[in-house]
Amino acid sequence: MRRHSVAEVMTTDVVTVQEQTGYKEIVETMTVLGVSALPVVDDAGRVLGIVSEADLLLKIEYAGTEPQPSVLRRRRIRTALQKANGDLARDIMSAPAVVIAPQETIAAAAKRMADEKVKRLPVVNSSGHLVGVVSRSDLLRSFLRPDDDIRREVREEILLATMWLDPNSFTVTVDQGIVTMHGSVDRKSMIPIVVKLVRGVAGVVDVIDRLTYRFDDTHRVTEPVVPFVA
Repeated sequence: MRRHSVAEVMTTDVVTVQEQTGYKEIVETMTVLGVSALPVVDDAGRVLGIVSEADLLLKIEYAGTEPQPSVLRRRRIRTALQKANGDLARDIMSAPAVVIAPQETIAAAAKRMADEKVKRLPVVNSSGHLVGVVSRSDLLRSFLRPDDDIRREVREEILLATMWLDPNSFTVTVDQGIVTMHGSVDRKSMIPIVVKLVRGVAGVVDVIDRLTYRFDDTHRVTEPVVPFVA
């Protein structure tokens, strides 16, 4: 089954800043481009970190204040204060940046964003060089995929190539990304496998399972216990 990769949806025309880029220039760049974060790279194009609006806003949040942090919050606030007092990207950025490789799947990208609580990921090659950026909106763009493309992948790559089933024995319809499947498989245990694979197809919103089976292989037949007679 073909797994859709980050490389297929990422943005490759990425504006970056250098370590020595100043605070005001970062704000101006974000404002002009209408973005909320920028990768920070070295002279070779390797990603060092990422500076976001949240990092920049710390200068406003802590302006003219000297908070008295609790023991539990002391480390976090000390880091925030260092960023608030920073004038250059190297002082403000969050580092190391949470990144992803271009060959990883869009599902892996979505999971990493959720786990790390970030809205975008710099995409780097094996040398750590920036090749793109993938955002939440990039991942959601897969749901704009035409229904006909989804149907073709379900039939050709899921049913035929992966499950070795004759796609002509099934009726597959796709409406607004919702896949409805009719047909019969040999074993009951195959149905959840097929449904799971279809759910993993890029652009699938939901799967309506109307599949039937010819043999229930999920029902265990237990042998009667024969008491031992000495």
